[in-house]
Amino acid sequence: MDRTVTFSFSSTKYEGTEATETFAFKELGIDENLDDEALKIEIDRVFQAWVWDKLNISYSIVIG
Repeated sequence: MDRTVTFSFSSTKYEGTEATETFAFKELGIDENLDDEALKIEIDRVFQAWVWDKLNISYSIVIG
């Protein structure tokens, strides 16, 4: 059976700004055999990309 992860967020400031989706690890390209620490890092990375896409956030970092 494929492992899954469910991503969810909501805003306490903006009513109605929320989303929840469940994905199979395979769908996200996540190796199910990663150790716990590597898995946490990869899921955090994918989660941040998912939230930014949902909120249509763009950003830049300028170092001078």
